Amino acid sequence: MTTNPSGPPRAGLFQDRNFKWMLSGSIISMLGDQFTIIALPWLVLMMTGDTLVLGLVLGVMSVPRAVFMLVGGAVVDRYSPKRVLMWTKHVSTVLLLALAALVFTGNISTGSLSVLAFGLGLAMAFSIPSGTSLLPHVLPPQQLQAANGVVLGLRQLSMFAGPLLAGGLIAAFGDGHSERVSDTRGLGIAFLFDAVSFAVSAWTLSRVMTTAPADRTGAPAGQAVWQSVVQGLKWCWNDRDLRTCFLYWSAVALLITGPIQIALPVLASRLPGSSAAGFGLLMGAHGAGTLLGMGVAGARPGIRARNLGTTLLLVDGVVGLLFIPMGLVSALWQGASLLLAIGLLSGFMHVAVFTWIQRRVPPAMLGRAMSIFMFIFMGLAPISAAVTGWLMRGVTLEQVFAVSGGSLVAVVVVAMATSRIRDISEAPTPAGS
Repeated sequence: MTTNPSGPPRAGLFQDRNFKWMLSGSIISMLGDQFTIIALPWLVLMMTGDTLVLGLVLGVMSVPRAVFMLVGGAVVDRYSPKRVLMWTKHVSTVLLLALAALVFTGNISTGSLSVLAFGLGLAMAFSIPSGTSLLPHVLPPQQLQAANGVVLGLRQLSMFAGPLLAGGLIAAFGDGHSERVSDTRGLGIAFLFDAVSFAVSAWTLSRVMTTAPADRTGAPAGQAVWQSVVQGLKWCWNDRDLRTCFLYWSAVALLITGPIQIALPVLASRLPGSSAAGFGLLMGAHGAGTLLGMGVAGARPGIRARNLGTTLLLVDGVVGLLFIPMGLVSALWQGASLLLAIGLLSGFMHVAVFTWIQRRVPPAMLGRAMSIFMFIFMGLAPISAAVTGWLMRGVTLEQVFAVSGGSLVAVVVVAMATSRIRDISEAPTPAGS
């Protein structure tokens, strides 16, 4: 394992006025997002008490996010990340204000809620590629690793603080009544808080000065959006290292995301004396590990085993080995320990991979490349979850984790022996290499 420090210290980031404006808005927006993540499912359950309706509403939000994300990447490359992100913040503000108003007045219905959820999901299809493409337009390449560590670490931190604050706010301002929808005021205030967070973050984003890429040939003004999407897919496919990594990450997403979403809650419910709080502890341990790993990546960006590709494969191999015994744990602390280690490794590689893509892809193509990367995990996650749920009807929990982890180890071994991934470094490489 080697350490190769490069670039200015992380403290230098906070002397950059643009980065400070961007970061302050990101913190506010990420915190506000957690309020809606908690309030929306709670609202559906309070309205209907039906988990099927909850799944449908969440599906209405996730489908446009996945389907239009590649289109969002093409639009980002044509009009710049800042411009697209600004529009998504304005649209989300209006949608959340409407949702808050309907909740406050008691006029909310599953139909209107579904329409607003669809709009929010559609806005996310454009905000995700624009948000992940913005940093290279704000900072020089040598600062991206440290900046990604800070931004992604704060995002993970918001996943701790946000739900706690949202739950406390809903309880504090809830009406406490026993009608079909209780906690109306608290839910309305939660949505209102998220709307305000979008408005404030839009203002901070307006203060950020970005550098326009010299080459905008990746998305000419006269080109149709679908042609721009196809061009982005072709560009990523022609970059052999990027293509190989995208295919590899697709396999990882299919093998891991389903067990995390489906099998972990089942595991928590089977542990002695466990409950929803036990599941929260397991996910909290994973989140804490991810946050710690992101912090390590930001503080020590040069830590590698030979190079980036070899480090990626070794980390994923260890993650697979840690997944195998997950179904055998008999106490919460055992599962939490395994998930803490998995989160630590995943968080570290998350920052490194984000930075590698941002440095490798030209600015004019970055929105489309990042949308493909995010689509791999967000688009394939429902498939992995559905397959896992179907498998668990006929196999044991122990077998699910063993097969998932063992398959990941097998994919890593095959990739190490036959693919170019093991030779990937962070040095800039021309496309098509």
